[in-house]
Amino acid sequence: MIILLNSDTPHYLQIYNHIKSEITTDHLRVNDKLPSIRKLAEFLGISTTPVELAYQLLVSEGFVDSRPRAGYFVQNIPEPYARLEFQQENRQALAPVYPSRDRHVYPYDFHMSKIDRAAFPIKTWRKLYSETLFDEQFELDYGNPQGEAGLRQEIAQYLHQFRGVQCSPEQIVIAGDQSFLIFILSSLLQQDFKELAIENPGYFLIPSLFRRMGYSILPIPLHQEGINVEHLYESGARLVVTTPSHQFPTGTTMSRERRWALLEWADKKNGYIIEDDYDGEFRYYGEPLPSLQGLTPNPNVIYLGGFSQVLAPAISIHYMVLPQNLLEDYHRLRIQLMLEQSASRMQQITLQRFIERGFLAKHVRKMRQLYKEKHDRLLFSIEKYLNKTVTVIGRDAGFHLLVKVNDSRSSEELVALAKDKGVRVANGAFYWSQPLEPPTTIMIGFAGIPLDLIEEGIKALANAWYSSS
Repeated sequence: MIILLNSDTPHYLQIYNHIKSEITTDHLRVNDKLPSIRKLAEFLGISTTPVELAYQLLVSEGFVDSRPRAGYFVQNIPEPYARLEFQQENRQALAPVYPSRDRHVYPYDFHMSKIDRAAFPIKTWRKLYSETLFDEQFELDYGNPQGEAGLRQEIAQYLHQFRGVQCSPEQIVIAGDQSFLIFILSSLLQQDFKELAIENPGYFLIPSLFRRMGYSILPIPLHQEGINVEHLYESGARLVVTTPSHQFPTGTTMSRERRWALLEWADKKNGYIIEDDYDGEFRYYGEPLPSLQGLTPNPNVIYLGGFSQVLAPAISIHYMVLPQNLLEDYHRLRIQLMLEQSASRMQQITLQRFIERGFLAKHVRKMRQLYKEKHDRLLFSIEKYLNKTVTVIGRDAGFHLLVKVNDSRSSEELVALAKDKGVRVANGAFYWSQPLEPPTTIMIGFAGIPLDLIEEGIKALANAWYSSS
């Protein structure tokens, strides 16, 4: 199988298109075995990552079957579908193909959203889940669309204890995915708001969904202490999303003065602050800062949180705390859209028991200590192996560090070089919106990687970037 690679198109896409064409034109037949990932990569003189991505795409689309310990084999494709594929490949404007989530196993995985799986209390969770499953009082119906009443009660108490949030269970809305909460929120505010101000740089999930709902998005630059409130006034916006406890991706913690200035802005503008407190429980140094929502009675703050990083993404429970003055509109919308629960009742009741019996508070305290050790080990390793080449921008909280790399190469190039050497890091420049020019920045997560691999991984990262330069 001869594949001639060029530099104009990503290698994985060229490999994918070539093999697909060979299959749809019968040059590769049913049950023909493809070269192994390693052998094809060696033949092409590239890393294994593009080959693996191409093979994953072929498997996901049914062209190829992956057989354990045997390899990759061509699948049977219906004739009409094969003809259709052949016609599409001969069109000048072929729609791009996007890779699925990266499932590659890296020796040094600094993914920013991973958790320490070994520290998860799996035995306790399994016991409580089983208890829920065999509870004769448990009913297999839809449940409360707003979320289980018992869990909302526990979340309200938990948020007050750990984040200073002031709310009743009636203000909490639970969902299985943050995107669903944002859909509800954007629909709820649509009549009175047309623009959403966002932090620049910032996380794109919330503004992307608001944009889909017809809002204009207004990027607001940051100060060292958080969002630039003066620019926020100048923007004319009355709705803003912010990450004050641990700004994403810079790691900045918003000062008390700027928090009060932001609350004053919301009051003067008769607007709302959407506070995304995705990892507010995890601050390792300095004075703990409570949530914006809890600083003043009846604030114009919509608080977002979840258990993906506190516990695990697989639990899939997120929540939103609405101000009292939005509850009537929420229930009207809930009835209009005939909303039902989007989070598993089994998981909700299991989590309720996990919290009410004290396991969550114990787990958070344990993980704070563990993640503090990992945070410190990562800082030490960066200082040791990358000190003269990078500047750490964010530290002391959360699950990642952002580093500015003093290098002429782009963030994307540095990420690719790292992956080729088995080190997974993320492109920090991705989160800058125009018109700001993104710096060369890399995000290095530390929650999921074992403590004893952190220094070794940073050494491998330094070698990947500078051993051949």
